[in-house]
Amino acid sequence: MSIRRTRSSPGVAVEAARRPDHSSNTRATVGRLWRMGRHQWAPLTGTVVFGLVSVVLTTIGPWLLGRATNLVLAGAFGRALDGHATRAEVLGDLRAHGHATEAQTLSTVDFVPGRGIDFDAVGRILLVATLLYLAAGLCAFVQGWLANLAVQRAIQRLRQDVEAKIFRLPAAYFDRHRRGDLLSRVTNDIDNLGQSLQQTLSQLVIPLFSIAGMLAAMFWVSPLLAVISLVTVPLTLGVVARVGRRAQPLYLEQWKQTGRLNGQIEEMYSGHAVIKAFGREQQAADRFAVDNEHLAQTTLRSQAMSSTLQPAMTFLSNLNYVLVAVVGGVRIAAGALSVGDVQAFIQYSRQYSQPLIYLASMAGMVQSGIASAERVYEFLDAAEEIPDPVTPGLLPVPATGRVAFEGVTFRYHPDRPLIEALSLVAEPGHTVAIVGPTGAGKTTLVNLLLRFYELAAGRITLDGVDIATLTRAQARSRIGMVLQDTWLFGGTIADNIAYGTPGAGRERIVAAATSAHADRFIRTLPDGYDTVLDDEATSLSAGEKQLLTIARAFLTEPPILVLDEATSSVDTRTEVLIQQATASLRAGRTAFVIAHRLSTIRDADTIVVMENGAIVEQGSHDQLVHAGGAYARLYAAQFADATTAAS
Repeated sequence: MSIRRTRSSPGVAVEAARRPDHSSNTRATVGRLWRMGRHQWAPLTGTVVFGLVSVVLTTIGPWLLGRATNLVLAGAFGRALDGHATRAEVLGDLRAHGHATEAQTLSTVDFVPGRGIDFDAVGRILLVATLLYLAAGLCAFVQGWLANLAVQRAIQRLRQDVEAKIFRLPAAYFDRHRRGDLLSRVTNDIDNLGQSLQQTLSQLVIPLFSIAGMLAAMFWVSPLLAVISLVTVPLTLGVVARVGRRAQPLYLEQWKQTGRLNGQIEEMYSGHAVIKAFGREQQAADRFAVDNEHLAQTTLRSQAMSSTLQPAMTFLSNLNYVLVAVVGGVRIAAGALSVGDVQAFIQYSRQYSQPLIYLASMAGMVQSGIASAERVYEFLDAAEEIPDPVTPGLLPVPATGRVAFEGVTFRYHPDRPLIEALSLVAEPGHTVAIVGPTGAGKTTLVNLLLRFYELAAGRITLDGVDIATLTRAQARSRIGMVLQDTWLFGGTIADNIAYGTPGAGRERIVAAATSAHADRFIRTLPDGYDTVLDDEATSLSAGEKQLLTIARAFLTEPPILVLDEATSSVDTRTEVLIQQATASLRAGRTAFVIAHRLSTIRDADTIVVMENGAIVEQGSHDQLVHAGGAYARLYAAQFADATTAAS
């Protein structure tokens, strides 16, 4: 089987794996949000249908009310006139006596001399109008519910995409980004996007349809007044576009600054003991105050910019109302429109302006949501790990645990060499200790074995199989690792120990804890193995946390064991006990031990000394001490430090 290896700096994804529609601007982001919503076509279709029905029913209402007004006016005029004359005779008599204007106005009213208000007809119209408005309200409720359903489903899917993305990102990505900012992207930004979509989409369809419906009704009642009403539209669009262009960068900066502030808060929380120990509380508070002020000012500018829309839209709406009222009055006087027609038109005009004002008021929320969406999509577009092979290789069964580094080259940065052409073999059942100064590449070596990073050149074989031909799960399934930094999750102690071995029984869990010398302190806890830990396991000491992670590795019984400063947080007596336990655990298994205290690895089969990413010496403890090289100098320095400390 042939596997094409990509030679690039670690953590940099293959260019072909990048998404073609990278979110680089607002238009691209809106397009991706639209594509995200297409999966919810059923509730979105219902949203459109019920919104359209609601608008149609609402549009009929003013027309009915206009008819009722005309009936009332006709009855009022008819009741005051002589019932023996006809409508034509009344209008002719007015013109004959020099009241042509009044006659022209009354010509638009369908009155009958001597007949009063037809309250039955007016009542029927009002009843129909009431039922129409009730039906419109019900349709609007269903439309809002369907819109919220579509948004929540879309956001749920987005969260799933983000969660899946986290496990496809290389370790280098998390090395380059602050944890607080990443948490802000996957929590605050997604929540803000969801709230923005929910509050806008659920109330967006009806305003848009209302604008179209009311505009059509306005042209139907009076084309002239409709054209006059449209005079303010270019001004409205210009204001919205100008404010939108200015507000979008401000909202993007607001959420970026939110991420920075969250990162600082996370650092202050996790390092509060160090801050107190070094008396840096005031400096930390000052730094927080600066970032908090920056966030407050950015938020103020973005909100101030968006808040100018609604007053501007209200002014334009009132200007439009004045124009319609003046021209409408002139048309009534000229007999071109009835009072009911002008009343209906004014209602249409107000209902036409209100959605515009509402949409303008939502502009800030929309801009904020788009800014958050850009940050989320930036995270989703991040370069991923090299994909696992489609047809992975097979590891031999049973496992032998032989590990070979063959000409391995690795660099965190292309122009900064770290490991160059390194070769190393760990035979089955042997313990390989890796020592050297800080930054020599010790931990990097085991990270390469676990495929946390990809090689720039060379290969690593596991039981004779190149790990690049395996899936990451295959390679890691045969490796147990105990890190210097402990990680425990919220749950019982038993669950934490069994994390790498789902379904392990209580007997095996207790046996693993006993081997790691953790059973004694576990049984002193109130609920023993059922004691519930919080996310930080604050009820345990650093050494007790380390013992639990060692017990977790014991339980998996891997053919290859990696101990990265595993005893750094335990006392000397416990360290001796763990050394005895790991000696039995290493029997028949390959073990890599990274240690600074050389006394803990004297019994290793092979000791590898690394400096500047290269192996400068390797051999047994006695061989290296007698060689008088780098290891001998390290050992002598530690022995001298120990002697000085004892004296």
